[in-house]
Amino acid sequence: MNPDPLTGTVRAAAIQAAPVFLDLDATVEKACRLIGETAEQGARIMVFPETFLPGYPFWPRDNTGPAREPILKAFVSYFRNSVEIPSPQTDALCEAARKANAYVVMGMSERDREFGGTLYNTMLFIGPDGAILGKHRKLIPTYGERCIWGPGDGSTLNVFPTEYGGLGGLVCYEHHMVLTRYALMAMGERIHTAVWPAHRFMKDIVDAAVRQYAFEGQLFVLNSCGYMHEDLVPDSFELKKDTYWDAAGGTGIIGPKGNYLAGPCYDEEAILCADLDFDQIVEAKYIVDSVGHYARWDVLSLNVNSEKLSPIHTAAGRRGGNGATMALGSEDLADLARIASKQDEATRDLMAQVIARIENPKSEPEESTS
Repeated sequence: MNPDPLTGTVRAAAIQAAPVFLDLDATVEKACRLIGETAEQGARIMVFPETFLPGYPFWPRDNTGPAREPILKAFVSYFRNSVEIPSPQTDALCEAARKANAYVVMGMSERDREFGGTLYNTMLFIGPDGAILGKHRKLIPTYGERCIWGPGDGSTLNVFPTEYGGLGGLVCYEHHMVLTRYALMAMGERIHTAVWPAHRFMKDIVDAAVRQYAFEGQLFVLNSCGYMHEDLVPDSFELKKDTYWDAAGGTGIIGPKGNYLAGPCYDEEAILCADLDFDQIVEAKYIVDSVGHYARWDVLSLNVNSEKLSPIHTAAGRRGGNGATMALGSEDLADLARIASKQDEATRDLMAQVIARIENPKSEPEESTS
């Protein structure tokens, strides 16, 4: 790792391309080809649009009324073409990233491997060695997206360390979640990847959001927008005529002062590249450092819950059905301390002993077998 990520330059790319409609394997193949082509232009960091794999579900999603059957049929097809992590599809992407010696951020519809029934709007982060760094699941699917994807949790709100500084990303309208933006900036983000489906009516919204993010965080934004039109959809898709196919793009690369270094690009497939000069971050932070000299943590602060949510939450410190003891977490101990503070002196002393024993457990003597 570079000990000082605020020096030097790196070439980065934002890719604007259409998927092969509802064909996961063909779209993975296209993605791998584009990774290679982008690397040939010298890019060492690259980002693909929101749910490039297998494409964004632009069609109607409310499964009521006369269109119920084709909507359900479309969802089944979308589910079958969504990506598990890991899988042969992610293996292919990792190998392409390794050959390209590049960081790759891929937008995808993720099919949950653990429970199997829910999809997530996900960004997959891959390192230049071909290893998966991690993923980010969109925290709140927007409006009708909730018919397709479930909400993510704080466990995937991450900034990944690289030799170029912290690398993070958000999906679409997450860029309007003010606290989420600040969380990534405070985690040390230097290069931000933004992904959108990019309806034409969103053109001004996307432009304002990504430029503000760059200026607000004094960082670089690689903004990758979707591209899709009706001619790319097969006539066999039953909802083709009921859908407004108008993803016009808007891909670009923005500097720390909110200025475009490349793009924005509309109405075509394109690979946009720019050389990121980290002196520009230093210059921007000379005026405003949102997580440094221009912040007042004594007045305003932010709490982040990075817990991985689970459908089963056992009562801490109680015996399970198999007799096992579940551990108490720090929040549970804090709750006990608050309760203890409101008790009489004898009870407070007793509870303090209990808390101390939990925090510093001693092995219990073995039962005699004689």
